[in-house]
Amino acid sequence: MKAFLSLIGRDLLLARRHGGALAVTLGFYLMVITMLPLGLGPSQKLLGRIAPGVLWVALLLSSLLSADRMFHDDHEDGSLEVIALGPLPMELVALAKMLAHWLTVGVPLMLITPVLAIMLNMNENAFVPLMLTLMAGTPAVSFLAGIGAALTLGLRKGGPLLSLIIMPLYVPTLIFGVMAIDAVITGPGSFSVPFSILCGITLISAVISPLATAAALKLNLQ
Repeated sequence: MKAFLSLIGRDLLLARRHGGALAVTLGFYLMVITMLPLGLGPSQKLLGRIAPGVLWVALLLSSLLSADRMFHDDHEDGSLEVIALGPLPMELVALAKMLAHWLTVGVPLMLITPVLAIMLNMNENAFVPLMLTLMAGTPAVSFLAGIGAALTLGLRKGGPLLSLIIMPLYVPTLIFGVMAIDAVITGPGSFSVPFSILCGITLISAVISPLATAAALKLNLQ
């Protein structure tokens, strides 16, 4: 357990030292949301109606900007090989990397979302459901991103391929995340049903993703 927490702490420290990646991710998220009203016009009602979907889509796209760096830097400097020879199984190494990615990317994106929701004139009754869906769904974003990052590890231009691999996996999270918020805004559906499914997606991805990611990493390290 100590080695697992130490690996997470190491990645958090490295992310803090190289804060440029987070700045780019947050900047892209902010840019997408602020440019949208310019394209759709000043209709507050329209913006409020589509706000949940826009926020979720923008968040997923923003998270992709840093997904390929999850294992890339450690692979480039040889650290990944050293970590693989350490006491932690590769599955726990993958899980630690994914959790560190969520803490350094997913959580900041989640915290800035309420401010952007105000810009999109989202119904104030949906703010709490929005944050609940983000807390339940954003870990799955990092778990699934780990699979794509491991599969494209070592490729010179793996970014576009990574996006093609990950985006289809994000679709269920996107659908049920938006559906849960829409149930509060427009009704008459239930918030609890899609929210429970969203939680289930995250739990399933937390189990499957480390296994799939570890297998891909072992293959790339051979």
